[in-house]
Parts: sequence; C-alpha cells; structure tokens
Amino acid sequence: MGMSEKTYIPEGEQPPQSQIGATMEALAQTIAARRNAGDESYTRRLLSDNEDAVLKKVMEEAGEVALAAKDGEPDHLRYEAADVVYHLMVVLERYHVPLDEFAAELNARMREDERPAGSIRLRDEYIKRGK
Repeated sequence: MGMSEKTYIPEGEQPPQSQIGATMEALAQTIAARRNAGDESYTRRLLSDNEDAVLKKVMEEAGEVALAAKDGEPDHLRYEAADVVYHLMVVLERYHVPLDEFAAELNARMREDERPAGSIRLRDEYIKRGK
C-alpha cells in the first residue's frame, strides 16, 4: 500500500517495514508507559479511573466516526478514526489484551490467501466468535 499525497517520510529517515504496524506498536508502548504517569496524564486516568469513562469514550468516538463518514470529508474522518483507535488501544491495555493478540484476532478474520505471510495467529483454543 503506497503513501497518499497527504503523507510523507521526513528526509533522511528510513521507513519501517509497516507504517501502520510501527505506529500501532509505538502507540501501544506509549499507552502502557502512561500507567506510571501522574494524574495530569489523560491516558493514565483512562487506564486507572472509573472504567465507564473509557468505555463511554470509545462509544462516543465510534459515533463521531460514523458522523464524520456521513460528512464526506476525509480529513475529518481520519481525525475521528484516530480518536477511536487511540481509545480502543487504551481499552485493550486496560484489560490486558496485548497488541500481538489483537493482530492475531484480525488475522483470524482473513482467509489464508489474504493473510500476510508469517503473520501471527491465535491458537484454536483462544478463538472466540461472539458470546
């Protein structure tokens, strides 16, 4: 997948093998590190305060993604999508779901011919479909 006209790699920097993978891994590490931050950290509060706050935030942001999509403005949609992904990543960290397990869950939803070669997989006993 190539870069859009709205993106760039800073001069002199080498791109990672996967832009989204590197970004998600860095975000997950940053969120995990915020567990030890002070009360001024919004992320730390989402990780440790009342669980309803972060869960409501994910729902709110998902609704904003839907509204932004209806607006038909890609820049607004991108912004709101980043908000929902950030808050979802906070929920995953709060409930101890590692990024590799999340990736494996996504890979489980693709056919064998669609999955990247060498991609991480969930062991069969951990695959849950619905409740």
